[in-house]
Amino acid sequence: MLGLIQRVTSASVSVNHDIVGEIQQGILLLLGIQKTDTEETANKLIDKILAYRIFADADNKMNCNVQQIDGGILVVSQFTLAADTKKGLRPSFSSAAPPRQAQELYNYFVTQLHNKHKKIATGIFAADMKVSLVNDGPVTFMLEME
Repeated sequence: MLGLIQRVTSASVSVNHDIVGEIQQGILLLLGIQKTDTEETANKLIDKILAYRIFADADNKMNCNVQQIDGGILVVSQFTLAADTKKGLRPSFSSAAPPRQAQELYNYFVTQLHNKHKKIATGIFAADMKVSLVNDGPVTFMLEME
């Protein structure tokens, strides 16, 4: 499971010009689900995201996590994160989970994340989404779970 997290001052996702998910300060998570991912993988990524210290403390050091700052998390499914780009000029999506498996795991991920952190917003799985964000820093990290 792949999670591209970005520290944001605000972020939103829209479908057909309607905002379907929006947060203020917090994390924008672009979530890529691979064939080998399981509920266990999802749980590990959730725990890491919630504990990952990317927000400033009183000394302006990255020592606080999203829960400590009472921030939001905007989850956007993005199967293109699972692309293999090592060869050629066209990405291969052979490691991406098939749509049904990915949607089931995405729904599980969002439910479990919401059980642990109440400020959650999402896009719409497999929709053509437009994501807007103000990246704070910029601070961006790729998290990979196996």
